[in-house]
Amino acid sequence: MDATEIALLVVGTSIKLLLWPAYHSTDFEVHRNWLAITSSLPISQWYFENRSEWTLDYPPLFAWFEWTMSVVARVWDPRIVDIDNLGYASPPCVMFQRLSVLVSELVLFMALRRVVRIKGSTVQGRVSMALVFLSPGFLFVDHVHFQYNGVLLGMLVYSISLVMEGRDLLAGTVFAILLCFKHIFMYIAPAYFVYLLRHYCAVYRNGSLDTRASVVRVVKLGSMVALVFAVSFGPFAMMGQMSQVLSRLFPFKRGLCHAFWAPNFWALYVFADRILSIAMGASQLASSTRGLIGDTRFTVLPTITPLFTFVATLVAMAPALTVLVRRNLKPEHFVQSVVLCALASFMFGWHVHEKAIILVAVPLGVLAMSPRVLRMHAILTTAGFYSLLPLLFGVQELVPKMCVLGIWTLCSLWLLRADGKSAWKCLSQRERIYITGFGPLFVATELVPCVFGRLEFLPLALVSVYTSLGIIYAWINLSFEFTGAI
Repeated sequence: MDATEIALLVVGTSIKLLLWPAYHSTDFEVHRNWLAITSSLPISQWYFENRSEWTLDYPPLFAWFEWTMSVVARVWDPRIVDIDNLGYASPPCVMFQRLSVLVSELVLFMALRRVVRIKGSTVQGRVSMALVFLSPGFLFVDHVHFQYNGVLLGMLVYSISLVMEGRDLLAGTVFAILLCFKHIFMYIAPAYFVYLLRHYCAVYRNGSLDTRASVVRVVKLGSMVALVFAVSFGPFAMMGQMSQVLSRLFPFKRGLCHAFWAPNFWALYVFADRILSIAMGASQLASSTRGLIGDTRFTVLPTITPLFTFVATLVAMAPALTVLVRRNLKPEHFVQSVVLCALASFMFGWHVHEKAIILVAVPLGVLAMSPRVLRMHAILTTAGFYSLLPLLFGVQELVPKMCVLGIWTLCSLWLLRADGKSAWKCLSQRERIYITGFGPLFVATELVPCVFGRLEFLPLALVSVYTSLGIIYAWINLSFEFTGAI
């Protein structure tokens, strides 16, 4: 590593260490319980164990990842992996789990380093790498709230770097492994499927399709993917547990929206239903206004089903797949398609978490960006990462989250500077107005939320609605930019 990369790693690690005393969410206990499940029980009981409400609901390879960490945890503090020790969060336990996130995130750092070197180690590339590695998404969600997105997104970036190098077979294999770590990456599977089918499997010689060579490549790719899934799910299939595993992975009994509305199209839809219900004098508001995770009930607008969101998501992915039908298909087009697939799924998916915006922000951050894409990157990431602020609801987190998001936004705007113009002047007037609007929104929802009185969830609704406007705006612009429609 050169001096710049070492400095980035040292600064990043120092910032993340400073966040250790911050609060941690229920996800902290979720992962501690998974350490205990995988350490204390035979594999046949992993997906049946329900002593805690935080049952194992990630694919098997992530369960083995937890098992690997549990081996160290048992030496560090045996009480961490005691399956009956629910809610355990002693200082040694907190230190171990915080440290596990920090160490596993090195996968992201090394993958970003690969991308920068492939693209030529430009100043813009290095700044983009730093912005991704130090993004509020990872700082807020992984190092405060508590999750392992760094290692997972690192695997995605590594797969993307392999595509950039033209190593399509290995890229597809790594992505298959990633799917068996966390199934949320199914959101971008269509981009991988179409790209690998056209760029790797379809072999042309003298302008015509070589059927034999193409079939051989299809078999190679299919065999590698099948091997990964067989290793991951095979033991559970042999025990006749696939239905139980799948019921944990796909809990469709949950409602359309998460407890805190993700900033997507459905946030606007739910908010419109609430406004209409008030205007029409409805006696009761539906459940989503109270932040529950159960079925979302609507008072005025039609109820949305999982099937409808699935169809809407597929339709919204059309621009993403259009990008991949170009005659001269390049790795850059693949990354563009990944971004648009992730955005379409975020916009219209069922029970989307606000934290899923990281899946959009990371691949967008590794693109070689045009001025218009840089503008949309600034709008989307500012809105997306702002939507994460309610996750850090404690008074002690107020100043850190304000400083982290503010500094990061200024740095992302710095990338916009062009032709002697300031970053602010590179934005359009409507974009400047939108960015400025986060100031009053922060004051109203973070500093003086008492003005909302008994409407305790209205601040969350305002954050969801305002940030969804920015993300939808960025999605539309990126769709036009990547497809070349205008």
